[in-house]
Formats: sequence, structure tokens, C-alpha cells
Amino acid sequence: MEHEQHLALLGSIAQGDKQAFSTLYQNTSKQLYAVSLKMLRRKELAEEALQDAYVRIWHNASEYRSGKGSVLTWMISIVRYRALDILRYNKIRKEDELVDSDNFDIDTPEQTSDSEQLLLDQCLQQLDLQQRQAIYLAYFNGCSHKEVVNHLNNPLGTIKSWIRRGLMSLQSCLTS
Repeated sequence: MEHEQHLALLGSIAQGDKQAFSTLYQNTSKQLYAVSLKMLRRKELAEEALQDAYVRIWHNASEYRSGKGSVLTWMISIVRYRALDILRYNKIRKEDELVDSDNFDIDTPEQTSDSEQLLLDQCLQQLDLQQRQAIYLAYFNGCSHKEVVNHLNNPLGTIKSWIRRGLMSLQSCLTS
């Protein structure tokens, strides 16, 4: 149901509906901020990436294509790419900070409730190890697909499949 609601809001946003944009922001900002903060590790940079991402979402709402994934997945990718731009611009990522072990913690922002954090942790633990590692490296460490390939020593197609299947499983788990 959440995807259909987001899809309807995105359609209204494409028509310039500011109230729909406000509703979409309220429904998704915590999740997108968590991704941004985890990648950038600095509140001010995470907020900058989030703001830039929502501006892009406003301007590009009509470009969303359902065949490429859910609205939330599309929005997360916009935040991720903006965070990667900021990382590259500021050169703040350090390769020795990459984590790919089976036991990693995903810190979420203060406004995320303990129950939301617990649900995210539980959903992540349901993923295959390879999916967890690939998602963690790509979305929380800010690695490009090529960097994930090099770090996990697997072909690009495999990495993309792990990430896509993992994100679909996470979305299903988080919305059920």
C-alpha cells in the first residue's frame, strides 16, 4: 500500500502539488536522512544531501518509472548519488573505514525510534551475507558499484543483483 501512496503523491508532485510534496517528505524523510547520515557521517552534510535530493525529486517527479523499482528505492538512489557527490567533493571518505563483516551496526538519526531501528536491524539480518555487505558498502559507506566490486571481489552483475534483491527484501520487510 505504501508504494501506491508514494506513487500517487509523486504523480501529484509532477503536476506541481506542494501539499503532496509535503506529505511525501513527511512520509520518507526519516528513511532518506538515515541513508544520508550513514553515508556522510556529518549532520550538516547529511542535511545538505537530503535537501538537494528533495529538490531533485520535486523537479524530476515526472521522470520516475515504476519498472525501475519502487518510489522509495528511486528516492533513496537520488539521496545516495547526492551523498556520493558530496563525499567526492569533500574527499572525506577513507577506504580503511569500510566495513564488510557480518556484524555491523547501522546507526540511524536521533529522530528514528528504537522500534524503527530494531525493525531495520531485524530486516537486515534476514538478508544473505553478500546482500548485507553489498548494501552496507554501497548505501552506508558510499561506495560506487565499482568500489563494491573491488572490495567484495565479485563481478559487477552479481553485485548489482545482490543490491537489487537485498533492497527489494528490505522494502518488503520494512513495509510488512
